[in-house]
Amino acid sequence: MEKVKFAVVGFGHIGRRHATIIHEYEGAELVAVVDIDPTVKNHELYPHDMPFFQSFDDYISSDIKADVISICTPNQYHSPYAIVALDKGSNAVVEKPMGLNRHECEQVISKALNVDKQVFVVKQNRYSPPVKWLKDSVDQKRLGDILQVQINCYWNRDDRYYKPIDGKPSGWKGTKDLDGGVLYTQFSHFIDIMHWVFGDIENIQSSVVNHTHHHNTAFPDSGNAFFEFINGGRGSLNFSTSVWDKNLESSITVIGTKGSAKIGGQYMNEVEYCHIENYVMPELEKTNPPNDYGPFKGSAANHHYVIENVVNTLRGHDRITANMLEGMKVVDIIERIYQAAETR
Repeated sequence: MEKVKFAVVGFGHIGRRHATIIHEYEGAELVAVVDIDPTVKNHELYPHDMPFFQSFDDYISSDIKADVISICTPNQYHSPYAIVALDKGSNAVVEKPMGLNRHECEQVISKALNVDKQVFVVKQNRYSPPVKWLKDSVDQKRLGDILQVQINCYWNRDDRYYKPIDGKPSGWKGTKDLDGGVLYTQFSHFIDIMHWVFGDIENIQSSVVNHTHHHNTAFPDSGNAFFEFINGGRGSLNFSTSVWDKNLESSITVIGTKGSAKIGGQYMNEVEYCHIENYVMPELEKTNPPNDYGPFKGSAANHHYVIENVVNTLRGHDRITANMLEGMKVVDIIERIYQAAETR
């Protein structure tokens, strides 16, 4: 069977992961890499003799065609590049977040529908066994009616991550226009899990503050949000990147009329508590380790499932794990949380 051809735009930490998985996956073929830095061709993970382009425009103007373009750039370019990819006749894989506002995401959706192409939004935490177990438990109403949900996201992102130069952030991390804020870059995966499992929210009250990042970011590093789920129950989100030295916790605690549960650990990688009426907790598959970026770590290393889902979906053997409407909804929730903080 003919392989699904991919081009990867952006060869940073995540782009290298995409490229490596695609290059090694039997159902896929990497046909091009795009990055503004020509020295990435010297990186040990760069595929030997792979066609390289220093700008997305140069690749688009070339005669190298890809079935899928993986967009692994700074956040600001996710939506605009997805539209260009769709215009070229390719499907798009978009790293989180899908965009930095709902309007950008709506433009991507409109383009995809007009050209009859697919947009896959990377939400790899959905593949983690504890998250899948929680989703199934809520869908099957094992916990009864949902009363309370608390999401805690406490991570470390210090100068080792932002690499300030002369007191100002270097590159795109920490900038308002390219990064957007910690809910977009660090915690959108967990907002996706919240929405995927419990549904949309309303009546949001929130506050944000910059505790320790005045010298290297242009946005708040911490906050709290309180809201109601449209499907019933109340929720809260507490988040911070001011934790000293290393990530502390990413967790969801659920209280229902028939039981309570908590998935936690640093990356929602374990079931910490389960007490449900007439239910025996099964043994789950082992969770993959977090993505390791040296001095800091990210969410679970599940990108191989993402690429597999893309290939199988385009072959007609699967359906998209996280579609463009869901990607837009996460951005919409983040936007509303920040807006609620501004109107306090």
